[in-house]
Amino acid sequence: MLYSMKYVVENLNISAKTLRFYEEQGILPNVSRDERGRRVYNEQHIDWISFILCLRETGMPISRIKEYKDLYVAGNTTFLQREEMLIQHKLEVQKKIEESVKHLEEINYKIAMYELQKEEVGKNPNYNFKCHGLEVKIEN
Repeated sequence: MLYSMKYVVENLNISAKTLRFYEEQGILPNVSRDERGRRVYNEQHIDWISFILCLRETGMPISRIKEYKDLYVAGNTTFLQREEMLIQHKLEVQKKIEESVKHLEEINYKIAMYELQKEEVGKNPNYNFKCHGLEVKIEN
């Protein structure tokens, strides 16, 4: 089955400009044209676009996606290289997730401190707000 650019844009949440960019960069190869010269995409393109979007969402740069695509096109002799690329990227994503969880814990702690002291601050505008062991003295 063939899909129009409009279909791809609407169903994969990607802009036409981005599709053209991916094609120009060589990470979306072999895009055909219909009799009017409009781009048409097949199932393999749809799968590949979805994979590109997944990698981009996880922070993989275009240059590494292109490297992966080039290795894929080279065939099964690059199987282990592609696997290693994905493993390394997975480790990078996991590290970012761990850092984000740490930041989220800090934010949650700060919110909890506000919640614990909200009533007191409401009663007494000069209350010395405490957070992370520091006292914030409010002077009027």
